[in-house]
Amino acid sequence: MNREQKSEAVAEIAQSIEESEAVIVVDYRGLTVDQAGELRGRLREADTSLTVAKNTLTGIAVDRVGERAEPLRPFLAGPTALAYVKGDVAAAAKAITTFAKENGDLPAFKGGVLSGKGLDVAEINAISKLPSREVLYGQLVGIVASPITGTARGLNALLSGVAIALGQVHEQRQAAENGTGASA
Repeated sequence: MNREQKSEAVAEIAQSIEESEAVIVVDYRGLTVDQAGELRGRLREADTSLTVAKNTLTGIAVDRVGERAEPLRPFLAGPTALAYVKGDVAAAAKAITTFAKENGDLPAFKGGVLSGKGLDVAEINAISKLPSREVLYGQLVGIVASPITGTARGLNALLSGVAIALGQVHEQRQAAENGTGASA
């Protein structure tokens, strides 16, 4: 790799870090090419890309990005792949965790960064157990809609009661008219 290629690689890594909501660092040692391809496919569904990066170039990119990426530095040792999460962090962490369970605990989490805060392996595992963003949105909509639904049901019951009462009044009037009309 010549100097120009290294410079382009550093710029690409720095840009990916800056554009990501989170970066998850994994040790890809032991993964086959096919497994890495399968993992990339699963991560794409979570709007996440996985790239293998040289630690020295990633370190230079961390310097360029600055404080927001600094928590990544301790994880830049040994075989390193970076998962750039642009979408749902929980979905990306869950995809890696599920894949690892199916493939002999490969890849292994090293750590990561979320909004400038460093994440250790335990925190990433905790994030992977959270519901996805869509599920959380659904729960929020349910909570917001609950009072509205209750009000609508109450109004419906009230209107039904009024309709039943009016129907009974109408039946009583007809019975009274039929009763008085027959005797006259």
